[in-house]
Amino acid sequence: TVLKDEAISVSKDVPAWTSTEIGWGFPDPVFQKLFFGFYTIFPQYYKFHDWFLCNSIYELDSAALQLVPNVLPIGPLLASNHVATFAGNLWPQDSTCLQWLDNQASGSVIYVAFGSSTTVDSQQLHELAFGLELTGQPFLWVIRSDLMNDGSLAKLPEGFINRVSNRAKFVEWAPQEKVLAHPSVACFMSHCGWNSTMEGLTMGVPFLCWPYHADQFCNRNYICDVWRIGLGLRKDEHGVITRNEISSKIKTLLSSQDIKANAVHVKEVARKSLHESGGSSCRNFNNFIQHIKSI
Repeated sequence: TVLKDEAISVSKDVPAWTSTEIGWGFPDPVFQKLFFGFYTIFPQYYKFHDWFLCNSIYELDSAALQLVPNVLPIGPLLASNHVATFAGNLWPQDSTCLQWLDNQASGSVIYVAFGSSTTVDSQQLHELAFGLELTGQPFLWVIRSDLMNDGSLAKLPEGFINRVSNRAKFVEWAPQEKVLAHPSVACFMSHCGWNSTMEGLTMGVPFLCWPYHADQFCNRNYICDVWRIGLGLRKDEHGVITRNEISSKIKTLLSSQDIKANAVHVKEVARKSLHESGGSSCRNFNNFIQHIKSI
């Protein structure tokens, strides 16, 4: 139960989670109340709708999808699959990182991005910086202007930028799908938001998981325990992910042939779901269109 901090499970085939990983478990009480309201109201919507479309893939999420009536997974939904100009970016994309990636060795770059709302404190920012430095690998790091939880601008450790200048690229926002599809990218250090999860697995990129709130813990469990395409980062007794934890997990991830092979397999499953000749997501979408026409 939640009160006893026991594992919470809705099905033996769906990864369990703890009370600290529950969907509305935000440190900010305002967000906690907002998300709790969302989670309690959402099931009532099923009474008023015939179908629900979701950005998922049946073959990768069948156990959970079977628990939801009238749901149609039609994913992966990617901006790169859209023929028109995509206007959904929250910040201007810095495409210079693509030219920088062109000059890096194949399968060598650590891509670090934590979505649009994740924030960190100064200590954790510094541990991440030192961890990336310890790997000796080139890295592309998305550092938003509002990354810090105290509202200040991100201040990296003294001398850090100079020490890594020959193997690092910093941007405020990146064209993420193009980055993940680039052959130079070796892995994706991510907050495991669902959009990032779908983009990463569709491109066949292994994950280093750093979830913060909401569904991100559940997504991490799928990445690490179900699909086995990534590793999770563990906090120490002070609630900090240390530089040594970051460095060692990156090295383990980059050396794992099993995780790389699993990532390629999941990529193929995702891509096949969109095939016009029998792909499950394509078939579901066509069935939905036929349903609309029949009304």
